[in-house]
Amino acid sequence: MKSIKEILYDHCHQFVEERLNRIHDRMNSIQESLTSETKSTAGDKHETGRAMLQLEREKTGVQLSEAKKLNEILSKVDISSSSSVAHLGSLVRTSTGNYFLSISVGEIIIDKVAYFAIGINTPIGKLLLGKTIGAHFLFNGKNVVIEHIN
Repeated sequence: MKSIKEILYDHCHQFVEERLNRIHDRMNSIQESLTSETKSTAGDKHETGRAMLQLEREKTGVQLSEAKKLNEILSKVDISSSSSVAHLGSLVRTSTGNYFLSISVGEIIIDKVAYFAIGINTPIGKLLLGKTIGAHFLFNGKNVVIEHIN
């Protein structure tokens, strides 16, 4: 049976894969549209259409770059190591919630328990990183206590 961390990691990995697939599909669609626009000879409309598709392709390229960065961060997540200090790959249970330090995916429900997959560059991620059990800090006006790190 998989551990909670393995399930959370798999969910993050699936999130990135689906995002990459959607982006690649969009890029292929844009390329097909550009190819068909090239065959068209509608003058100004043709040029406007091509320009719009070029902008869309650039935007999709930025999204692809961001998704690749997420994949790169995820490849550095080590779920096998256990430490008393919160680090990339830690599952941190606090008085206000459960956090998986990896990439920002949002809420993941496992056996009716909510976990938040968050990046270490997020506001809460920065506060958790490097902390130990028993540490406390303020977040959104609430006193947060770290209860467990796995």
